[in-house]
Parts: sequence; C-alpha cells; structure tokens
Amino acid sequence: MSNNEKNRRRIPKGVLIFLGIPILIILIASIIMSFVPRETHKYSEIIEKFRKNEVAEYSINLGSGDMEIKLRSGEVFAYTAPNVNLMYTDIKFFVDEYNRQSPDNPIVYNLTKAVETSWLVNAFTYVILPVLLAGLMGWVLMRKVTVIGGDRTFSFGRAKPKANEDEGRKTTFENVAGADEEKEELAEIVDFLRIPQKYSSLGARIPKGVLLVGPPGTGKTLLARAVAGEARVPFFSMSGSDFVEMFVGVGASRVRDLFDQAKKTSPCVVFIDEIDAVGRRRGAGLGGGHDEREQTLNQLLVEMDGFGTNEGVIVLAATNRSDILDPALMRPGRFDRNIAVGYPDVKGREAILRIHAKGKPFDASVKLRDVAKSTIGFTGADLENLLNESALLAARRGQKIITNLEVEEATIKVLVGMEKKSQMLTEEEKRLTAYHESGHAVVIYFCKTQDPVHQVSIIPRGFAGGYTLSLPEKDSLYTSRRKMQEEVIAMLGGRAAESLILGEISTGASNDIEKATKIARLMVTKYGMSENIGPISYNYEDDEIFIGRDMGHFKNYSESTASEIDLEIKNLINECYKKAEEIIKDHSKELNAVANFLIEKEKMSGEEFRKIMDSKGEIENA
Repeated sequence: MSNNEKNRRRIPKGVLIFLGIPILIILIASIIMSFVPRETHKYSEIIEKFRKNEVAEYSINLGSGDMEIKLRSGEVFAYTAPNVNLMYTDIKFFVDEYNRQSPDNPIVYNLTKAVETSWLVNAFTYVILPVLLAGLMGWVLMRKVTVIGGDRTFSFGRAKPKANEDEGRKTTFENVAGADEEKEELAEIVDFLRIPQKYSSLGARIPKGVLLVGPPGTGKTLLARAVAGEARVPFFSMSGSDFVEMFVGVGASRVRDLFDQAKKTSPCVVFIDEIDAVGRRRGAGLGGGHDEREQTLNQLLVEMDGFGTNEGVIVLAATNRSDILDPALMRPGRFDRNIAVGYPDVKGREAILRIHAKGKPFDASVKLRDVAKSTIGFTGADLENLLNESALLAARRGQKIITNLEVEEATIKVLVGMEKKSQMLTEEEKRLTAYHESGHAVVIYFCKTQDPVHQVSIIPRGFAGGYTLSLPEKDSLYTSRRKMQEEVIAMLGGRAAESLILGEISTGASNDIEKATKIARLMVTKYGMSENIGPISYNYEDDEIFIGRDMGHFKNYSESTASEIDLEIKNLINECYKKAEEIIKDHSKELNAVANFLIEKEKMSGEEFRKIMDSKGEIENA
C-alpha cells in the first residue's frame, strides 16, 4: 500500500479535534461543577431560620439534597443538605406547626422525589466515558508523535529539513552579487554535482564540506542556495539549533536521519546554518564532555567522514564564529574548504543594489553607483534594507517614484537610527548638543585622514541626542596609526567643545569615550602601535571569553606589563584629548558659527558645513 493511499484512509485530524474537544469540555465542566460547594450556610443556621418562621418558600430534592430557600425578607439562596433525610425530618416539624397555626399565610414548599438512575447509566457516566475519552486523547497524541509508516516508532529523532527542490532551483549565481571570488570557489562544487565522472575518472576527490565564514548579512545562505540552484539538485537546509533537543540522543538521531535522507536523493546539497550552535569544540563547557550537544557533534563528524567518493552529498555550512568550532570538524576530509565571505567592495555593492532595485521605480537622478560609494561597510542585507526603507519612505509621502532624498534619509536611518522629531529638547540641551556635534565636525575637518563630514544634526536619532555623520570616499583594506589616532581625536572633539566653550561636561560623550578607549586599547595591545610597549600583541582580553576554552587560562603577561599597558592607553587618550582641545581653541570662530547654524536650523549638510569652514566662520547661514 502506498503512502498516498494510507494518507487517504487516515481519519482527518480536524474530525478528531471536533469530536474530542466538546467531550473534554463537558467532562471538565461536570467535574468542576461536582466540586463547586453549594452550601452557603451552616446546617444549624438553616434549622434556625425554619424555627423562627423566617422561611416563606422552599424546595428540596429528596435525592440530591439540593435546596432553594426564599426568606420573608426576599433573600433567596441555595443550600445542599449533608443528610437530606435528617434535614427533611427536622424542618417538617416547624413547617407543619407553622402552617397549622397560620393557614392564611402558609409556608409554600415543593418536594422533588429522588430519581433512581440505572447502574448502567452510572457506570457509563463515571467509568466508561472517562476511559473512552482518555483513550481517544491518548490515541490522538500517539498519532501526532509517531512516524507514519510501518515501524510506528517515535519521530523525535527524525530530521525535518527544509527540502524544497523547486524553490532551491530558482536561486542561481545570477541572484548573488558582490561575491565573485566566492562564486568561483563554489563553481567547482557545482561542476562536480553536474558531472561527477569528470573528477572520479581521474581519481580526484571533491571537497566533502565547504564552510562559509563571514559577518551576518553577507550572503552565506544565499550562496549555498545558489550552489543547489546552479547544479539543479535537491537542497536540504537545517539550522544548527534544530538538532539539539531536551531529549538525550535526539540530536545524533536527527543527524543520522538527515544524511540518510540526503543519500537517498543524491546528488544533493546539505546546508547547515549557524553550525557553531552544534559544532563548538568538545570539552568547552563546565558540565563535562558527555552532554547532548557533544553527542550530536560526534555523530556529525562520523557522518561527514563516512561519505564515499561518488555519493554526491555536499555539505555546506555557515557561521560567523569559526574560531570556536571543533578542530576535528575543520580538518580535511570534513570541511575541506574554508571560504571567507566578506563585505562587498564598491563594485559589488553596486551590483547588489541593482538586483534589489528591480521592481522599484527610481527617479532618473538616483545613481546607484553614487549610492554604492556612500555605503562602505554595508552588507548585502544592509543594502536590501536600505532600498526597502527608501521605498517605504516614498510610499509614506504618497510619491510614485523614489528620489535621492528618500535614499539619503534611508541611508542615515540604517546607520544612525530613526529620527525622533517629537522628542523636544530644552534650549540648554539644544545648545549643549549643538556645541558637542560642532566639536566633532570641526575636529574631523582638521584631521586630514578622516572621512569628510556628510551631515550634522541635533535632532535625536535612535539612542543618540545628535550625530555627526562622516561617509568614506573609498574602500580601504588597512588603517594607519595616524588615522586611528585622529579617529580618537575626532571622537573626543565633542567633549572638548563642551568643556572649553560651555565650561561644563555632560553624559552625552559617554559613547564617544567608550569607542575612543577601545580604539586606543587595540592600538596598544593588538596592533603594536605604542613605542613604549613595542610591537607585541597583548590582545588576549579583547577576544570574547569562550567558557571551556578560556576557563582556567590566565593573562599571557605580568601585572607590571598590564600596568604599563593601562598607563600607555591613558597617555594616548590624554594626548588625543589635548590635540582636540588645541583644534577647538584655534578654530573657535568656526565652531561657534557651526553651532549657531545648528541651533537655528537643527540640521546641516556636508556642503553647508564646508562653506562655513572655508569662510573661516564668516558665513553662518550658508
């Protein structure tokens, strides 16, 4: 019998739910009602009300003992007699006596005789029905957690990859831009999947696994899908966290099942996203080495090493933390190739923008080449988000096309955050913010290694009260010592302006100080840019602590060296701060002009800023 025939013969789950839920509700309601206490008074209180002739009317069920009593005062309440025979005997005496003495105003009562139910009805209500209901619910649950097949075993250990062949084939290398070298590396994998005999006839072994390493948003998953699409083979996708469950052995079972499914449909591509969730180095934990995650990793190592030359299963994985992966996972024979997927250059960014610009109506003045130049450091995901935000801004304004204004505002929104025009600043805060941002801008202008100022604003954005935005003009692979030092000077320019011009400092420079300190520490401990410390790396503390790898390790330098490092960082920060103060003192006229412009207009473009600076502060309202 085929699986399709079995599926047709199954009882629809909707029918089971339709029948089971009402029965369950009725049973629960009856149980709850049976435990709801109806006694609102004590037995003696009820008898006392009858003795004092306070009762005008009542009814009693001689079977269940349920009573409804109405007093002469108009109060009505319910009561359940603990012993109905005793209750009836006690109140009958007072009722008969009262009715005999007051025949014109007797106590009205209604007696309901007990109805004897059959033992079959009681057995069905209290035994058979609960058993049937429990059996029905158990059967539904068992059907839900079992594998539909012959073995009827539990499906916790079954892998459930996203295996959509049609969707995977839609993505090809044409959909991937800004990663030309990465596509060239993966083209060989595609060629093997298409023509495996070309390699096996020469005794060549194709890489069994390819690890894609890079920052988030650089297109690692898209590259993996493109490999499957180019080769026109099935694409199995799972996240590293999908393997690990609370049940012991489930992760390893899912790994086995995933590769069993892949082998049945080979050639194919198996993609494991965020593999660091399951591939962390063994022994890296306080709980020892026999946890569920390590069993899953061990099974993954076995499966990847168990492929034959012609099995045609290629494993692709993505991570941005390759430093914490287990060495056994990275060795040749498992992940043979390690492909770095980095930030795209200006040519790559332009190509990415053209892909995401399809279907979006842009004004003729929008040049994607210029947008690419102004978005250095953006990933593919950032660029897609930028164009989407531009389209949303245009739609919000009721426009039919996207102009340069929307693109520029979207760029700033992605970099800094959403503009908060509703957040009103006091005049004092406005003046403080204006001089703070003017300090940044003026210092940047006189630090020749820094990127030119693109925009200055004192309108709050994101978590910032204001911002000075500098956009790089070209891509660069390296950063010089002078550039890093002037970057620190520029960051301290806001604090220096507050102190010198306003005679007061604020918490607004906290983020600047934090970033400046981090750069100074990297200069001293990582890049060897300190003359007193020398070209020695002391950057152990800068890495994120990985418990298990770093637990029990100590600094690789002495306390005296640590003291020298701290002193050198302090001297570097102080030296940069003094240079920032010198620039502010020498160019206070330009600083005041920029600050006054911001106080009046709240926002300044890069062109307006340069006009004021070139005029030595003579033009305040450029």
